[in-house]
Amino acid sequence: MANSAFGIDLGTNNIKIYSKADDSIMIEKNMIAIENKNTLFAYGNSAFEMYEKAPGNIHISYPLCNGVIADIKNMETLVKFFINDLTKGNVKGADYYVAVPTDITEVEKRAFYDLIKDANVKAKKIMVVEKAIADGLGMDIDVKNAQGVLLVNVGYDTTEISILSLGGIVLSHLINVGGKKFDEAIRSAVRKEFSLIIGGKTAENVKISLRDLEQEGKGAVVYGRDIVTGLPVEREIPTSLVDEALYEHFSTIIDNIKVILERTPPELAADIYRHGVYFTGGASQVSHLGELISKGTGLQVNMAEQPIASVAIGLSRIIKDDNYKSVAYAIEGMGK
Repeated sequence: MANSAFGIDLGTNNIKIYSKADDSIMIEKNMIAIENKNTLFAYGNSAFEMYEKAPGNIHISYPLCNGVIADIKNMETLVKFFINDLTKGNVKGADYYVAVPTDITEVEKRAFYDLIKDANVKAKKIMVVEKAIADGLGMDIDVKNAQGVLLVNVGYDTTEISILSLGGIVLSHLINVGGKKFDEAIRSAVRKEFSLIIGGKTAENVKISLRDLEQEGKGAVVYGRDIVTGLPVEREIPTSLVDEALYEHFSTIIDNIKVILERTPPELAADIYRHGVYFTGGASQVSHLGELISKGTGLQVNMAEQPIASVAIGLSRIIKDDNYKSVAYAIEGMGK
């Protein structure tokens, strides 16, 4: 067995890479900054620092969109540089385990395989793992034996709702609602209510700090541009406004969970009722979302301890434990 192995979870917002060599998980922003259309200027967290602040000749983008690779060239560059950073420039032949969403086309799955193959990272073997299964393993569910597990992963661009049973996926649905939509809802509510334009990062910070602000009974202080005067201003946004803005998207997620539950075979439904919903993903921590899902479905919600890293933790278990190797599959010749 190759000594060197990596588990890669490509999210729209964050890229998570597990490295077997030092048994660690690297979490960086999945962003790239290109100067004058052809020069790499920054990548990862440093590109995110410049986001919404860069001059016109520096283009900052997310190479992933709605769970699939939108910009393969830049995504290859990112993977190459991150693997290079992890191996300190000494890239040796390694096995790669890549997590992919279930509810995407075969061609889109193939793109994840081609990405690693063409990223110049000396891949000996490339294996694909369904994201929901890696998520389950990352949340300490024995996916090979567990029956009827409902797993909801709320990411930045998408929410994946899956039913797992005996190491496979019975049903899976990917919807385009996630942290990004939450941020946009906050921005548009603030614009409508206060005639104030705020940036995406500001909206994200409001979303993240919402729970703490509600506990302290404070509003969120934001800085932005007044539409009327065009001048920069500071405003305090009541948390109730933010809650209202997010409610519509929360409802969409809950409705889609119900649709999946309606299509679930009755025996599995009984297991799900006993175990509840397993809830993970970077945007799953937003205030009230877990409680509303529990209320809307009547199921208890089991929150992931490390929601952003749960897929990468699952991939690390597959790499380390031969018992779980069978959930990964090769994609060679796929889609021919």
